[in-house]
Order: sequence, then structure tokens, then C-alpha cells
Amino acid sequence: MHGEHAMKIAFIGLGNMGGGMAANLVKAGHEVHAFDLSPEALARAQESGCAAFTKVGEAVQGVDAVVTMLPNGGIVRSVYTDEVIGKAPTGALFIDCSTIDLETARAVAALAHEAGYEMVDAPVSGGIAAANGGTLTFMVGGSDAVFERARAVLEPMAKAVIHAGEIGAGQVAKMCNNMLLAIHMIGTCEALALAEKAGLDPQKFYEISSKSTGYCWSLNDYTPAPGVGAASPADNDYAGGFASALMLKDLRLAMAGAGTAGASVPMGEHATRIYETFVEAGNGGKDFGAIFQTL
Repeated sequence: MHGEHAMKIAFIGLGNMGGGMAANLVKAGHEVHAFDLSPEALARAQESGCAAFTKVGEAVQGVDAVVTMLPNGGIVRSVYTDEVIGKAPTGALFIDCSTIDLETARAVAALAHEAGYEMVDAPVSGGIAAANGGTLTFMVGGSDAVFERARAVLEPMAKAVIHAGEIGAGQVAKMCNNMLLAIHMIGTCEALALAEKAGLDPQKFYEISSKSTGYCWSLNDYTPAPGVGAASPADNDYAGGFASALMLKDLRLAMAGAGTAGASVPMGEHATRIYETFVEAGNGGKDFGAIFQTL
């Protein structure tokens, strides 16, 4: 906490990620007003020390900051326009940690600014375990001064809080990172499968490539083949980890962002098609390394 005074923070969206994040704000000494549509999620938040609210407009009364962790851009837009802007005190800082499209992130921030609020986009890297453990990485878009305000709120939930640039830059960082991750993962799976089919023990391939120019996080730290290399969801029938459906969501956001920016992303497009086929075949709940099974 670095000696900052405790804050009153509304936390909207207590799903897989939000629940653990809100609990870490409580542990840091903040007063957390929690809201979710799910009664179970609200009950869990109460158990972790949050005050439960059944209306967003009531949760945001008198708070210093509003943190949102919501499933998509449409929901983010409606929550802010219908229930947060005008209901939260004008001095409140808005921090959206959802992973959404760039256009919506910028549009909602513009609406907030028009109404006299400051806002940042702060999507996260790190899964449910990192959310629970307070070790997420936040990529934050907003002005220098507002970033400093946001950092005080985000630090109890984070191992790193990085200022990416102006509003929307957090979303750009997230979509580019995850597009690269998907491309790396598919390439890693193809190389492991090729090694085995061409007569090289996949473990030997791992030992060589992980110390050669083929090294990358997907190979070295999250090896997608069962029983090879680093421990990963592959060793647990691809349960847990980062769901393929969520990777597909992030890839689609990257493709939309590339379209808006006029960027050429042929590998990104191909990775999106590969994950689309995989998820449509009923594999959306499996870890994204399960793409190895298609080879």
C-alpha cells in the first residue's frame, strides 16, 4: 500500500478473474463494494470481506474508484452509460480491466471524460491463479497523472502495472501480445508433432530447441505436448489453463483492431481460423495448448 489511505472501491464483475481481484483489494485494506448478476459470485465476495450490492448504481455511491471486469465491450458500454456515469461521484476514477475492442474502450472513456470523470483501460495478463494470487500484469492506457492514480488501486492485485500509453493502449498491448502467443503456440505444436513423426523423441526436441533459436514461452514454459518439457495443462488432459474459447475471443479482437488500423496480419488471420475450427468442434473449454491434439 506504500502508506496510501484506504480507499472505497466499487468492483463490478466478480467472475473467474474478478472474484480473486476484489478479494485482494480487501486484503490491502480497501473497502470494496462488490456487484455481480450472479448471487453465488456475490456470496463468495461477501465471504472474502466485500460488501455485496445488487445494483451497480448503489455500489458506486461515494466511492473513490470503480473497477470493472466484464465479459465484452457491449456490456462494458451499457454498465458505464446506464449505471456508473452520473451515479458515481465526479471525482471517482474508472478502471476497466475487461479485454474489449479498442473502439469501445476509447468511446466509453470519451463518454466518461465528457461527464467529468477520469478513466483508464487496464486489461490483464495472467490467468485465474494470478488473479487469486495478486500477481496479474496490468497494461494501462491513460494520461501520466491518471496512470499514477490507477496504480495505487491496481498494485494489490498485481506483480506489474505498466503504463502502455494513451487511452486504448492497454487494449492494443493485450491484443498484440495474445495474437503473438497464439501464433507461437500453433508453431510450437506443429514442431513437436513434426519432430515425433520424423523420428525424433519430442523430449529430445524440447531439450534442443528450448536452448536454441526456437525457444519461446509456449515451448519452454508451457510445453503443449503431454509428458514433454515443462509442466502445463497438457499433462492434465488440457484442463485448466487458458481456455481456447478465450484465446479465440482475443484473436477476434486483434483481427478487428487490425482491420481498424489497416494492419496486415496474415499469421494472425491464420491462427484465428485454426482456433475457430477447434472451438467450433467443441473444444472451447480446453487449454489453448490443446491445439496440439489437432495435429
